[in-house]
Amino acid sequence: MSIEVKNLFKYYGQQAAVNDVSFSVKQGEILGFLGPNGAGKSTTMKIITGFIPSHSGEVTVCGLKVDVDNLEARKLIGYLPENNPLYLDMYVKEYLEFVGGIYKINKLKSRVNEMIDAVGLGIEQNKKIGALSKGYRQRVGLAQAIIHDPKVLILDEPTSGLDPNQLVEIRELIRTIGQQKTVMFSTHIMQEAEAICDRLVIINKGRIVANEKALSLQETNEEQTSYIEFDQVVSKTQLAKIIGVKKVEAVKNGWLVSSDQKIDLNKEIALHAQQEGWLILTLKTEKKTLEEVFRNLTK
Repeated sequence: MSIEVKNLFKYYGQQAAVNDVSFSVKQGEILGFLGPNGAGKSTTMKIITGFIPSHSGEVTVCGLKVDVDNLEARKLIGYLPENNPLYLDMYVKEYLEFVGGIYKINKLKSRVNEMIDAVGLGIEQNKKIGALSKGYRQRVGLAQAIIHDPKVLILDEPTSGLDPNQLVEIRELIRTIGQQKTVMFSTHIMQEAEAICDRLVIINKGRIVANEKALSLQETNEEQTSYIEFDQVVSKTQLAKIIGVKKVEAVKNGWLVSSDQKIDLNKEIALHAQQEGWLILTLKTEKKTLEEVFRNLTK
């Protein structure tokens, strides 16, 4: 495993910001780390990068214990914090050369040019960082995070505050990087997580509440909902009599019928319709959106 987190605890006073958190990230995997504000995402990521210590638990990165082999583990990690701290008075190339010098990179100028091309900074490379848009500053942040060719990349809300065009560009960049490296990133944008990530870990009040693929999360949600259309008038009261049905909602041209029981809802609807002599025009399962699943897990 590229990242292994076991029974992690972090307290601020009496409050457990991270409460018995355990998960792992495989080599070459893109993991989405989701949760509401104050859930413990940034704290967990800071512990993984060795930026702050935990109170108990174990974190290993590529087999190295972060609290024991701190410096060696950091060499394997690229980190973009949420606030993306940059030296605004430095030029783009100057800043990347500065960061690369800290890592003692050979053929530094060549590597800087390679990073500028990789993150699409060519047109802005001769500007001061303070003169760049937020989207290009994020690119600079990504470039400094990968300039030393780390095996693991930790990104804390890398697309926060970007416009729609910048969002697409940074997502594509993360997806490209993820083909070669292990990536763990946090976000509040569910569509982004669904589009990019191989797997999602959801944290709430310091605890892991889900650790699955996005599709699995949507399919294993307890509540089932089906959309149905008939060729005749059927009332809400009649639909409510179907076995297992807890909720009936009228929508355009049809109905949404829901159950929170472990039954085959579509089968029960079809059997009831057959008994009543109703002709079904459409019957399909309505999957919960990832936003709905997230709200159910964290509300």
